[in-house]
This record gives sequence, structure tokens and C-alpha cells, in this order.
Amino acid sequence: MEQPDTTDDAEASAAAPVPVLREPRDGVPEPLTDAAKLADVVAAMRGGRGPMPIDAERASGYRYSQRAYLVQLRRAGVGTVLIDPIALPDLSGLNEAVGDAEWILHAANQDLACLAELGLRPASLFDTELAGRLLGDERVALGTMAEKHLGVGLEKGHSAADWSTRPLPYDWLVYAALDVELLVPLRDVLAEALEAAGKLEWAQQEFEAVRLAPPPPPRVDPWRRTSGIHKLRSRPQLAAVRALWHARDEYAAERDVAPGRVLPDAAIVEAARRNPARPADLTALPVFGGPRQRRRLDRWFGALEAARALPDDELPPITGGGGDGIPAPARWRDRDPAAAARLAAARDAVSRLAQQHQVLAQNLLASDVVRRLCWQPPAPADGDAVRARLVELGARPWQVELTADPLAAALADS
Repeated sequence: MEQPDTTDDAEASAAAPVPVLREPRDGVPEPLTDAAKLADVVAAMRGGRGPMPIDAERASGYRYSQRAYLVQLRRAGVGTVLIDPIALPDLSGLNEAVGDAEWILHAANQDLACLAELGLRPASLFDTELAGRLLGDERVALGTMAEKHLGVGLEKGHSAADWSTRPLPYDWLVYAALDVELLVPLRDVLAEALEAAGKLEWAQQEFEAVRLAPPPPPRVDPWRRTSGIHKLRSRPQLAAVRALWHARDEYAAERDVAPGRVLPDAAIVEAARRNPARPADLTALPVFGGPRQRRRLDRWFGALEAARALPDDELPPITGGGGDGIPAPARWRDRDPAAAARLAAARDAVSRLAQQHQVLAQNLLASDVVRRLCWQPPAPADGDAVRARLVELGARPWQVELTADPLAAALADS
């Protein structure tokens, strides 16, 4: 009997659009702003079942602070809850309510700090983004991962919104509620894939490291990250950037406005390059002639004047250190060719291991750990010494097990 040709059907099926989830299955709740209703939610969560997906929305790019402006959570037996943390800044009661239940977050390292400000601290967590990275996923946005692993698309589009807006528009609330809608099934699929790949223990170590990570130390010379600063070539110009950056940062912090909305980086760099001698010269430059900047003219020109008055020994160096005395890797070849050779060999070893184990290289071993190891390697750089150094630098046990001997060999051969 002749078999039917199913090629076209298979191709059509493969090309079929992924269904998109546009509304939460249980509807969109109003954000809680009342303490009594929050108490009801805490009581309900106490009787809920299973893990608790949770997410937070900030107003990055609009506000100076990184506080949460909306918290979304969900639990079986309770449903989805949206909370306005401006009206309800203490959510610590939820910790006891869920006990040691696992919290599910996507990119937990982005949200844990602002959740901690509200008193929210997980006893254990599962990070769906990090799980995807350990599985070798290069595209780890929540919508992309839901589509790949669950076959369901998410209605997205408000990730860059100003979440400090009140009241929050309905479509933004839809977006926020959907962020926790699929986290449980996504977590289950990823956990199964991790176990099948022999990576579940890796993931558990990584999740715990994220959960217990201390706050990052203040960045050294944050003004050096001003976009376009590479165009400047003199120490007085860098002093002008530094002065304007700090004047802007102080103003932005006072008013809780993102610094880039107070004064763009391009305007700071142009003012430093042109070195205006008079206030009128400054207002002749792009941006500074606008009405808002004219009102702040004394602040900006005063910063430039203060920078010009600095003695030579107070001018910033052309290149800044990383805060740990280690130069940027791009400068290693000139500063220490042997260290540059070690770094190239170590990076190559990590890259090969990452391909072998189908994990992203940065997740196999952080680039900063590799950098520190290669700048000041142990002596002798044998497997045991490299293993001890990796532990000292914060590598997790699974990372040490996989990378110590290959890195020791790379250091010995370079």
C-alpha cells in the first residue's frame, strides 16, 4: 500500500506559530495597597502548596534607586498576587508564610536585592534563567525560554516601562502577572533537563551561591564608565568628566531620577572636551542650552571650574585600576606578556571545556576568576594549588572539579 507523503504536513507543523499567552488564566488582580488585604494574602500563602514564583519590577532608566515598584508572586491554592511595595514596604510576613518552600525567580541576581529591601529573603530558590545557561541556552529571556521549553509564547513589551507610574496601566499589570504565570512548569521542565544532563547538582550549587551572595562592593571610579570617555586623552579632561559625573549623580540621587535623564553622558564628554571658559560658552554646547540645563547652569559650570582648579597631583590618571591592582586584560601584553600568555591559554581551556559540557563559558567559570588566577598564579601552578586558588576566588565545587586540572595544564604550557 502506498504511504502518504507527510513532508508538507511536517513542514507546516514546524512552521506553525507558537500560541501566545495574552492573559493570566485567573485574570489580573489589582495591586494590593491595603495592609489588611496583605494580611489575608499572608494567611492564604501559609496554606498554599508547592514553590512560590516571584518577580519584581523596578524603574531602571527612570529612577535613581533600584527599589521595587511592583512585586508579583503566585502559589498553588492562592493564585497570582500583585503587591504595591510603595504602599506596603514591609513584606517580611511572607517569609514565615511560605517557610522553606522554594522560590522560583528568573534572573534572581537582578531581583534579590530589591526584594531584600522589602524583607523578602528566600530559604531556597530555583533560577530559571541560570538553569537555562547551564543547559547551554544562549537566549535566556523568559519569553524565549517559555517558547523553547514549554511551546508557549508570552505577551511581552513593558520590561523597560517606568514602573513608578501610578496608577499602573492595565496592560502593564497583564505583563507583570504573566511573568509568574509559567515559572512553575518552566522550572519543572528545566529541572528534568538538568538531571538528565547530569547538571542538577551544578545548578543547586549555583542557586545557593546566588541566594547567599553578599551585596557587591561599591564600584571603583564609576565615573570612568561614562559613555564616550575613551575620546578624551588628557588628565584635565578626565577631571572635568569626574566633576560633572559627581555633580550629576548628587542631583539625581536627591531627586530619585536616573542620571542619564538629568544630563546625558554625551553632554558630559563634550563639555570636558571643549573646556568652556565662561557659562555662556557652556550653554552654547548641545544639551546645556536647553531650559532645564540653564536652570542647573551654576551646578555644571561650578563643577568644571572646580576641576580646572585642581593641582596636578589631584588629577586622575589616564587609566584607572580595577580596584584590585590588576590592569584591564587589554593592557596585559604591554604590562606583563607572560601573564597575557597565561590568560590566553586559560581562556582557551575554559572555552574548550564549555563546549565539551554544553554550558556557557561564563557560567563554567567567571571571567574575573580566570583573570585573577592568571595575573597571580600559585607557585607551583599544579592541580592542587590551582584547585585551592579557585576555591579562594569563590568558584563552586563543581567548577573546581571540572576546571582545576585543565587550567593547571594551561598555566604550565603557556
